[in-house]
Amino acid sequence: MSDRVSNEGTTRRTVLVTGAALLVVPGCSKYGDEGSDDVTLRPAPASPTQPTGEQSDGAQPPAGEVLGTTSEVPDGGGKVFKDQKVVVTQPTKGDFKAFTAVCTHQGCLVDKVENGTIDCPCHGSKFRITDGSVARGPAQRPLAAKQITVTGDQIRLT
Repeated sequence: MSDRVSNEGTTRRTVLVTGAALLVVPGCSKYGDEGSDDVTLRPAPASPTQPTGEQSDGAQPPAGEVLGTTSEVPDGGGKVFKDQKVVVTQPTKGDFKAFTAVCTHQGCLVDKVENGTIDCPCHGSKFRITDGSVARGPAQRPLAAKQITVTGDQIRLT
């Protein structure tokens, strides 16, 4: 960033730093106080496409996008959810894991889970279903873990 001086003798950095500082200074008055020019920032109200997180009965809705059901993920295997770029595995009965379906070698999508590995069709990399670690290269890095929630028979990406 350049510290060029403007015609008025103010540097660009001074303007940016001062502007940033003004954004973080809290107001001293409450919203609606008479005679105050301070503005109190409040979160925007929820819109129909942005739920508030509460249902009318007060219960929290399940978090995240539904990937599928537990019956779709075989014991000792897994399933690739291509649209979400996620692979879900079940190394042992009832123990579900999730990883990115994007191979760490050159970004291809893995396409199958068999014989205890998650397999990439592009260059033959294989990753373990237990932890996403590399079982066979050319990939050098493991698949990144993803957070899922299993509620009943639903698997949700969180």
